[in-house]
Amino acid sequence: MFKRGIQENIEHWLFKSKVIIIYGARQVGKTTLSKEILQKHVNLDEEAKAAGLSITDKKAKYKYLNCDLIPVRKALEIQDDEALKNYIGANTKLVVIDEAQRVENIGLILKILVDTCPGIQVIATGSSSFELSNKIKEPLTGRVIQFMLYPLSLTDLSEAYDPYKLDIKLDNLLRFGSYPAIVDTSEETARTFLESIASNYLYKDILEYEQVKNSKALFNLLELLALQVGNEVSYQELANNLDINVLTVKRYIDLLEKCFVIFTLHALSRNKRKEITKSVKIYFYDVGVRNALIQGFNRLDMRTDTGALWENFCIVERLKHNQLNKRLVNKYFWRTYDRKEIDYIEEHDGQLTGYEFKWGKETREYRPPGAFVDNYENATVKRIDRQNYQEFLI
Repeated sequence: MFKRGIQENIEHWLFKSKVIIIYGARQVGKTTLSKEILQKHVNLDEEAKAAGLSITDKKAKYKYLNCDLIPVRKALEIQDDEALKNYIGANTKLVVIDEAQRVENIGLILKILVDTCPGIQVIATGSSSFELSNKIKEPLTGRVIQFMLYPLSLTDLSEAYDPYKLDIKLDNLLRFGSYPAIVDTSEETARTFLESIASNYLYKDILEYEQVKNSKALFNLLELLALQVGNEVSYQELANNLDINVLTVKRYIDLLEKCFVIFTLHALSRNKRKEITKSVKIYFYDVGVRNALIQGFNRLDMRTDTGALWENFCIVERLKHNQLNKRLVNKYFWRTYDRKEIDYIEEHDGQLTGYEFKWGKETREYRPPGAFVDNYENATVKRIDRQNYQEFLI
């Protein structure tokens, strides 16, 4: 089991009168992480007990509730403070409510729970942010801390592998992604897992909660987006190819973002005359899932999309890196109408820093587009390749 870097960030907020929400796609390790936090506190109590301190029964203090189970859901859906208090237990100190989005009116239930049991720490996990977040915002305004759990980050992997071994694993990470279940498995196992994710789990929440009827169009949209990684996306062109309207395309993309399948980057433009302004690029939270959608598991030296794959990989790993280091940044790409471009830009504390992602070796020194550095004062651009990616992403 890999130690997750985000665990320390989550534990910082324990027992500070906040409900902690852990979002993330299915199979990224939300259950494992929440149980690890729970077990850690059980162990701490055991150590205190061994040291002679008075500790009440650990089973009464720590609970894990799986909302995939109908009896658990029914017990939690009772909107009665005394009934909830009796079900959770008067002595409970820490409770994990897993797959909380399955509980009807979960926001109200959590509010009743924390109001009735002051001092209790609730950790709720959910795989569909549109269902869970929409129902917790109003009842728990100001009382929620939210975290997103990605597939394993390079920082997580660096706890288990030295830099040399990470370099060796890099090809496989670009081909199969970084879901916890497949990082140390065979290629055959990785492909089977990813094909299952791509054909089943990606759509489960959307089909269940949003009642999307045209699942074929949704799947075809994902295939088109997988083929366009690294390129600007035209909603109208997607709509034409899928024979659906633009509003439907935008709705599907919004739902896929809320299900942690894809994310968008918008173009940076500060009213410079030659810059594009309204374009977007779309990337996948896991490149293995992206490859599964197009059955593209070939070795990197046999592919024509390695550059785009590297770009997607570096950007999503940077998202993970920024989260772990609590860096709040604005994210963009940049391009002019005459096709000068920068893959990825971060704005942090008023400073713009651009990054160009290059898989192949350069025979000459990288020079950023003059139109960018001339127009944006103090902006810098860096090249990220296989020689320096660990410094950038870990």
